[in-house]
Amino acid sequence: MDNVLIRAVNWLGDAVMSLPAIRGIRKLHSDSNISLLVKEKLYDLFKWESSINEVIIYKPRIAGKIKTIKELRKKKFKRAYLLQNAFDAALISFLAGIPERVGWSRDMRGLLLTHPVPYHGEDRKIHHIDYFFEIPKRFNPSLSPDYPWINPPVEERLRAREKLKGLQRPILAVAPGAKYGDTKKWETHKFIEIVERFTEKGSVVVFGNSAEGLQIENSSVYDFTGKTSLSELVCLLSECDLLLCNDSGIMHLGYATGVPLIAIFGSTSPELTGPPRFAGKVIRSNISCSPCFKNRCDYIKCMKSIDVEEVWNALLELFPSQRAVFFDRDGTLCKDANYLRRWEDFEIFPEIESLKELKDSGFLLIGVTNQSGIRRSIIEEEFVREVNRLFIDKYGFDDFLYCPHHPDEGCFCRKPNPGMPLIARYKYNIDFKKSYVVGDKQTDFELARMIGAKGIIIGKDAKNLKEVVEIIKRDMNA
Repeated sequence: MDNVLIRAVNWLGDAVMSLPAIRGIRKLHSDSNISLLVKEKLYDLFKWESSINEVIIYKPRIAGKIKTIKELRKKKFKRAYLLQNAFDAALISFLAGIPERVGWSRDMRGLLLTHPVPYHGEDRKIHHIDYFFEIPKRFNPSLSPDYPWINPPVEERLRAREKLKGLQRPILAVAPGAKYGDTKKWETHKFIEIVERFTEKGSVVVFGNSAEGLQIENSSVYDFTGKTSLSELVCLLSECDLLLCNDSGIMHLGYATGVPLIAIFGSTSPELTGPPRFAGKVIRSNISCSPCFKNRCDYIKCMKSIDVEEVWNALLELFPSQRAVFFDRDGTLCKDANYLRRWEDFEIFPEIESLKELKDSGFLLIGVTNQSGIRRSIIEEEFVREVNRLFIDKYGFDDFLYCPHHPDEGCFCRKPNPGMPLIARYKYNIDFKKSYVVGDKQTDFELARMIGAKGIIIGKDAKNLKEVVEIIKRDMNA
């Protein structure tokens, strides 16, 4: 088995955006032992990452670097992927005797690389997720980056949920800081006005370092600034319902943990470092000098031009106002045919008609089903789509999501991982704490625990779908 090293980046936001590249490297080396070399401050971010086998702490200063080089030599790495751009990363890999060294040919380190990736100024004008992913893609052009999910274990999610249990839902997370400089910070008094408005609807938690609190005396505002480790921050953030932030490391943690967010951009560009795809909303300045990418400015007109009403209205558009029932498919809505792959084996349970009562009570009906038979080449993906469409067209389901991946791929969408419900939350403004997960397996119950919904297991909590409806109606009337 080959040993492969990845030199991670040094900044929190970059580390999140590099996750698809790390997973891409795993696809290139599916049978290798992969180690990640990273600064200690980012260790917590990678300790849950299933695509790597171990995390090695990078030790700064001369003595620390010598120690790191000796440690790397002992492990006899065959190849090093240098996601960090610095000359130092290439030099350490070279001195550690790693025979193959891959990275962008920049910062005067080209001669130290055995597989230099040609660098041009235009390469920094693509989104940073794509920038980092270019490194593994050079070896397999068919690779494409996945979403940079971060998935804390359910036990750590539950500990964070316990810390927040006394707060009124929904909970808005606010991160008013940004280490890059004041040009990335929306004005403090505007953050405070948003917070005061939101406390009329729910609660607010503030995240950041100890200097980034908002100094608000309000029992509905809890200040976590300077009080959390990185892993605690990730877990607490994942339990919030919304996030309001600048372009910052916490913004990247927000979309990576699936929190619908409003991100405010001034001197920087969302095209380069913004939330990917469906993560929420970006509010940016229309000032002609933005983005300037400066960390200091005497005027900061870009941030001052963004008013409170614009941000408040964007928050209201993401407000978690919908209740949903998430249904497993095979064994819950229809007979489990052991990889349903033809219509002759499709047998729907007659009690499904009772789900109309949930629709009439204001619940969204959303299917979430693991379909690894697609990746196993047992089931045609189009057949899965056709079956799922039937539930939408005939039985009033609002959406039907499926995971096509093999269990060994470690994807974020395969239950009990929360990817499918999180996508649905983005699309439909769902309040998980007022929602349900219905299934026939332990994975469905674990999914409910993951997202903080109530789980109902057929065969244990209810005999059939009709009893499921009765349980939910009793809860509503309680």
